[in-house]
Amino acid sequence: MSVLTRYIPAVRTLASLTRLQLRAYASYPPHTIINMPALSPTMTQGNLAVWSKKEGDSLSPGEVIAEVETDKAQMDFEFQEEGYLAKILVPEGTKDIPVNKPIAVYVEEEGDVAAFSDFKLEKPDAASSPAAAPAAKEEPKTEEVAVASSDSSVPRKASSGSGAQGSSLSGRIIASPLAKTIALDKGVSLREVTGTGPNGRITKQDVEAYLANAPKKTSTTPSGTSASASASYEDIPISNMRRVIGSRLLQSTQSIPSYIVSSQISVSKLMKLRQSLNSVGKDQFKLSINDILIKAIASAAKKVPESNAYWLEDEGVIRTFNNVDVSVAVATPTGLLTPIVKNAESKGLRAISAEIKDLGKRAKENKLLPEEFQGGTICISNLGMNNAVSSFTSIINPPQSTILAIGTLQRVAVEDAGAEFGFSFDDKITITGTFDHRTIDGAKAAEFMKALKNVIENPLELML
Repeated sequence: MSVLTRYIPAVRTLASLTRLQLRAYASYPPHTIINMPALSPTMTQGNLAVWSKKEGDSLSPGEVIAEVETDKAQMDFEFQEEGYLAKILVPEGTKDIPVNKPIAVYVEEEGDVAAFSDFKLEKPDAASSPAAAPAAKEEPKTEEVAVASSDSSVPRKASSGSGAQGSSLSGRIIASPLAKTIALDKGVSLREVTGTGPNGRITKQDVEAYLANAPKKTSTTPSGTSASASASYEDIPISNMRRVIGSRLLQSTQSIPSYIVSSQISVSKLMKLRQSLNSVGKDQFKLSINDILIKAIASAAKKVPESNAYWLEDEGVIRTFNNVDVSVAVATPTGLLTPIVKNAESKGLRAISAEIKDLGKRAKENKLLPEEFQGGTICISNLGMNNAVSSFTSIINPPQSTILAIGTLQRVAVEDAGAEFGFSFDDKITITGTFDHRTIDGAKAAEFMKALKNVIENPLELML
């Protein structure tokens, strides 16, 4: 397995381990290090949400040993070996664990579990140092920390004593490791602390004294102005999903030359078709407008294949797909997911409706498999159910070339010579397409929107 790296007494072939590490691992019974797995193609780190197994529990192939929050969902980590969980190296609740970092140890023999009660993975630098010794009660010896400055003329706050003055002039701050640790944890700049130790060294007591006497800092807004003293706020940690969403959206807006085309489309016939189908479906199915729009988009994409394509610059190609896999934007408690209705062009409305309900439910429960939300050839984002969004634009999900934004259904007055007052009312929605100009030119985008409008305004075509 790619997530397993075996450490047995004959580990001298692993060049990354030091000699002291090799001797340490050789003193244990044969065992295997379980690494943080990559549960999705884009995952570089994950959060270990829950351990499903305890130390000493038996392990069987296919069993879930932990739940891991990836960049898109919370997924089960299924173990593929047989043995016993000997040691948990990373407690549940730990965040931002890099892929392939050791998280646990398993052994094949139950009798070997007890030998790992105190097992630890030593840091290479600590293990390779022959002088490494247990920490003393007193502070370790002084270390120097270089302070980088783009302008050597910037004055530095002088510490007491001639030694402090000299360290300031030399561009270095002398601080004990414990003082540095506290300062880093509390967000204190050591340049603001006066050292009272030998040669102006900053000690633990100096940092604590600074914290006790320092005035409370006022939060500032992004523009640099001070916030109100009475302002209250809550800091929400950025989840892996939000971080990936932010990265991909930034990538899209910065790298894709996109343009926008809108069309106001009548859905009166579509609404009547939906009502008629639902009346005969009774309790067997219930179609939504979104279900029919997904089918309509798939139909239009088949007519204008340039809209159903990837821009793959690294491969030097534009990949146009024969099938239409529609990514459907779904809001979940942890962020936006885009589960995929695959081969939508060949599925009936009833099948699409059932699939969307299942995918949407599992998306909100973080139970989608990676292949169910990664990929897709064209995307739809529908805010029509909000009843307040007449129209909006969406950001392309690369490497796709097209995303359709669906607004709220509106009752619109239209010219009607046969009506009593010369006009009548029609149900319309505004659909706004965002297109990648590298893949599909403006004329082709207009052709796609025309095809989509024709299908939606004549929805019986979808039954053919």
